[in-house]
Amino acid sequence: MIPIEQPMVTPTPQTATPALVRWLAFPLILACTVGLAIAMTERGVAPPMVVLIVSTAAIVLIFGAERLWPFIPDWNRAQGDVTTDLSHMMVSGIGMTSLARPLVLALGVTLAGRLEDVLGLSLWPGAWPLWAQLALALLIAELPQYWLHRLEHERDLLWRFHSIHHSAPRLYWLNAARFHPIDLLLLYVAGYLPLVLLGCPESVIALFAIFDAVFGMLQHSNIDVRIGPLNYIFSMAEPHRWHHSLRLEEANTNYGSNLIVWDLVFGTFFLPTNRPGPEEIGIPEMPGFPAGWRAQVLAPFRWLRVQAESRAP
Repeated sequence: MIPIEQPMVTPTPQTATPALVRWLAFPLILACTVGLAIAMTERGVAPPMVVLIVSTAAIVLIFGAERLWPFIPDWNRAQGDVTTDLSHMMVSGIGMTSLARPLVLALGVTLAGRLEDVLGLSLWPGAWPLWAQLALALLIAELPQYWLHRLEHERDLLWRFHSIHHSAPRLYWLNAARFHPIDLLLLYVAGYLPLVLLGCPESVIALFAIFDAVFGMLQHSNIDVRIGPLNYIFSMAEPHRWHHSLRLEEANTNYGSNLIVWDLVFGTFFLPTNRPGPEEIGIPEMPGFPAGWRAQVLAPFRWLRVQAESRAP
């Protein structure tokens, strides 16, 4: 854990959320949606249909929970960001992943076949139960995504693209799609290519995609959750809110996409127990960062101008 000295304060209650809801909202929503996906997959439902049905169910559940038990009530109010986030969802979340998927599969399958010929055996434990294969996929994909995400905060060229994600004025379920198309492409390749290389079957990759999508919405959701020891397994909302902090030493932590394991291993885990997550988020050195989708997509390619304009009084 990164040592950051903080004064002891009494957290201000955000909502009157029942304790049982705080503890169970995350595991129940995740278990129900992923369980539904596994059940549908085992019954032979086509992966695209599984993704559509489960993702829709997750959106309904998370949206409803945000309204009933918000972490910060003001975050449920639009701040001129909904159209931008919807555009990112359509272009990056749906469009870019649809383009990247066949390319990654084609490249990965070709390389995996050659690797299998050299080794004379399959590297993926296809006989394992689906849930166990999913757990393995999450652990494998997390490592390259962790380091890519970390480098995006440490290297200026990568930060230009990743900054769009941190420009959000609030955290709610749709923030999970606020990514520059190139940023999302890099994250997609980093996570999915190793799985395909190892011979991970399409059914497990579809489950991984569903888990990744549902978890991303939960991770950015405005639900008042407390998951205790599970914060040392999953990179959920409690640690991830600190990743969006205005303070650089807090934001440069908790890089995990789905799991927090590599943050624990490499010393970038941060979760103070004496105060709740930050109520104000964003990019403090660029208060005037462009808010519109088109301007955000163009921002990395006109970075110096964006920097100058966003700092202007």
